Amino acid sequence: MFIKNQMGQSYKPIAAAEQPILALGRVLQSLREEDDVDVLIETAIAYIKQEFNYNLVWIASYDRLKHALLGRGGIAPSRDLSFLRKRLVLQPGDLLEQVVIQQSPLGVADIRNEKRAGEWREFGTKFNIQGTIMLPMRYKDRCMGLLLLGSERWGYLLPEDAKARLMIILGELAAILYQKEIDLQHKQIKRPDEPLLKLLENVRNLTSLEERLKAVVKATHDFVSPSRTNVYWFERQGRYFWCRMGNQLVHLGRDNNREQPAAGMTVQELNDLYYALSVNQIVWVGDARSSLKGQFTAKLLERLRVRSLLAAPIIWQKDLLGFVAVEDYEPRIWTDAEKNFVQGAAGFISLVAPNDNIEDTVKQIQEDSQLTSEVAQSIYTHQDLKETLRTCAARVTNRLNASRFLLLHYDHDLNNYQVIYQTQPHNRRSFNSGFSLLTETDRQMLKSAKTTVAVENIEEDLRFFNWRSLLLENGVRSLLICNCAQGHKGETLLIVTHASPRSWTNQEKELLWVVSQQIGVVVRQWRLQTNNEQQQQVLHSIEQSLNIVKGTESENNEPKQHHLESKALEQIASVLNCPLALLLSWSDGDSTAEIIPGVIVDSKFDVLITAKLLVQYEALIQWALSEKGYLCVSIDQIPAETRRWLKGSGIGQVLIIALRTGVDHQPTGVVLLADHRERHWSQYSLNAGEILINQLAWLRRQQQINQRLKSTTQKLRQLNWYKHRRLEEIQRTTTSLLGQIHDLGIPSNDLTQTRYQLLLRQLDHTATSMTAMVKQEQWQLYIGWETMPIATLLKRSLERVDCLVKQQKLWVGVHGLAQPLTEKEAVPAPSNPSLMAIAGDIIKFELILHELLLAACHRSPNNNRVDIWCRRLNERFLEVSITDNGTIEPQLLTELQQKTHQDILAISRLEKSPILNLLICQHLMQQLGGELDIYQLPDHRVASRLVLPLAEGNS
Repeated sequence: MFIKNQMGQSYKPIAAAEQPILALGRVLQSLREEDDVDVLIETAIAYIKQEFNYNLVWIASYDRLKHALLGRGGIAPSRDLSFLRKRLVLQPGDLLEQVVIQQSPLGVADIRNEKRAGEWREFGTKFNIQGTIMLPMRYKDRCMGLLLLGSERWGYLLPEDAKARLMIILGELAAILYQKEIDLQHKQIKRPDEPLLKLLENVRNLTSLEERLKAVVKATHDFVSPSRTNVYWFERQGRYFWCRMGNQLVHLGRDNNREQPAAGMTVQELNDLYYALSVNQIVWVGDARSSLKGQFTAKLLERLRVRSLLAAPIIWQKDLLGFVAVEDYEPRIWTDAEKNFVQGAAGFISLVAPNDNIEDTVKQIQEDSQLTSEVAQSIYTHQDLKETLRTCAARVTNRLNASRFLLLHYDHDLNNYQVIYQTQPHNRRSFNSGFSLLTETDRQMLKSAKTTVAVENIEEDLRFFNWRSLLLENGVRSLLICNCAQGHKGETLLIVTHASPRSWTNQEKELLWVVSQQIGVVVRQWRLQTNNEQQQQVLHSIEQSLNIVKGTESENNEPKQHHLESKALEQIASVLNCPLALLLSWSDGDSTAEIIPGVIVDSKFDVLITAKLLVQYEALIQWALSEKGYLCVSIDQIPAETRRWLKGSGIGQVLIIALRTGVDHQPTGVVLLADHRERHWSQYSLNAGEILINQLAWLRRQQQINQRLKSTTQKLRQLNWYKHRRLEEIQRTTTSLLGQIHDLGIPSNDLTQTRYQLLLRQLDHTATSMTAMVKQEQWQLYIGWETMPIATLLKRSLERVDCLVKQQKLWVGVHGLAQPLTEKEAVPAPSNPSLMAIAGDIIKFELILHELLLAACHRSPNNNRVDIWCRRLNERFLEVSITDNGTIEPQLLTELQQKTHQDILAISRLEKSPILNLLICQHLMQQLGGELDIYQLPDHRVASRLVLPLAEGNS
């Protein structure tokens, strides 16, 4: 078929594939030429109806502020099209919100079965709509609306060419809607200048503050058009906000309507809002945007029961009086014009608010001036510091309505702040402990501060964190603190506290600052007088320190290790007033020195106590030995090797002196004292310390002599016991062998001859062992090294007490030889118990075990039992416990557990056998690498626990 034009020319027919393109071009041209939005949408609907076979067509625009879809028309199976004009508020999780947020197409095979379809599910069920496709209208990453297509067919498959045409139409429609929205916004822009000028004129003609607040609220509400507009006033004493005026409230002045005060909102509830307003910042919370932190924003909106907020502070002389708030029940984006108007309205209130109580303000300034004058007069009139401070504290606490007045002074000796004066309420206890040292940040803040530092709520403020727990325990929630010497280190601090969180005005801060500087002068004079008194007491301290020898040993307890040195170092540190004192100690002939601590105030003067110092190579020791007196060394001069153990960060100076008792005596120690870099060592304190150090040297020498004598006595006792027991054993064995030889008589046959020779060899072995003992252990014990199965050792020990066991009719049992360490022990126990061997000096182990068995048998009643328990502790040690039902005196058991007696001159039960023998065995086991403990079990049995080293083959 051909088509002819007016000229009679013929053209080929238009191809079917070109028809959709032409239709698309025509509708795009129509959309570009039309200005009316409703006509645009009707054109798009007509095109979709003509080109696509769908029973349901719905176009909706998106309202971002209300997060809703507004139906703009469409095609429906019914004649009632009101549903297509309905507003649908998007709910979290539904399909329509997903398309709007993700801005991507979404299909549903059967909308009747889709729970997230909302009201469209009911619509589909009513009109038999199944397959549904939802397409977004987007422009510049903004969703302007969506298109919903539905049919009675199941499924949502859309051909690519059809989808492309739809996206082109929707994109063009979105661009036009976007431009329309921008044009509308430009037409609706508010200009705050004229309303603000009109508000200024109205406020100027009004007389009372309440009328002015009402005018500001009305003008703000008319300009911004929120859900409500309020003026919140700040109450400093209770630290809360109350609604003083609002467009939805009646007059809420406290003076005229005390019976119905407005509900308050505490600063704790409006924390971030309060601190932002305090620094004169405007606060806004809108549609998914906020000038505050997200976590607090949700709590703030929930507290005010709104979804949008715009607040501007009312500030006078840097003090927050309150804020103007416009609030909306729906999410809203605040414009710059609205922010400027609210901020200007708040500024008007800040100008007129002080005029409401101008007379009270003038009167308060006069009273403050009189107060500072009276405080100064009191300071220069009274000679007694306490009386002066009492007068100042009474006036200041009354003026500031405070609960406590505290004056702190830094104590260099204790390294903390001590309370030199305080007042508190009658129902509160005073501060009995000192205040810890402040952090470096807090100290620098107080040093550079030129006014009072205020803490409104110590539970929320990170400043003075080191004092938080102490203050809270004593009922302090808010405070003012002043450095009484401006520009200097905060050694004297004046603190005024309150029992509840509160806000402090700048006028109150300035008043306390003036008083604190006056008090600082008095405290400095008092400290000078105190220092003079302390100098007079130095001689008394030296006299007390010389009596230290009386306390080297207590009445009821044994002298502790290095007790003399520690006590002497404490006295030396007290006289020299330093935070670190220790002794580098060694004995004559030792190559290493140990560290004996005396005074270590805190971690800043920490020392690695466990370090072993080489006497020949340690710099501090060699420097001290080369000097006849004191040597002061800066921390910067000390080598890095020394600073590894002298590691305290606060150490700045080190003072060292060697312990000398005579020209012929070798020094055996170096006293080390340390303090901060700025420390000045006064000459009188150095002289006093030198006397104490010389006394320590002589006392230490005498103590070492006594210790050496005691050690020698102990060794001789061990040797005597050991030889005596060995000779007893040799005598017993020799007697037995000789008796057997006599019983054999003259050998008459080969069997008797063999037996005779065996006894002679045993007799020779016994004589040989006695010879070795006499030669090798004449004046000290010789530690041998052998191995022996534990079963053999127990057998030999039991043979030695066999006569005593039979005599007392005792039953002796051995348990646990074949048991492993634990049920889950990975190391297997020997399959043959006799192979479990111990290593060491077997002869001494056997004698100690014999001594324990002998004591157990002597303690046990006749016809009783003695148990031997073997248990492998680990791969290195074996535990042998002997239990019996005998009795032992508690006093002897206590002395035995202490392993030594308190006084070498006092008469002790330990000097008598068998307790002395057991004590010797305890000391000997320590030298042999084992343990011996004797104690009483809960069932009153006596237990002797012996820990023996295992041979390497058992590991």
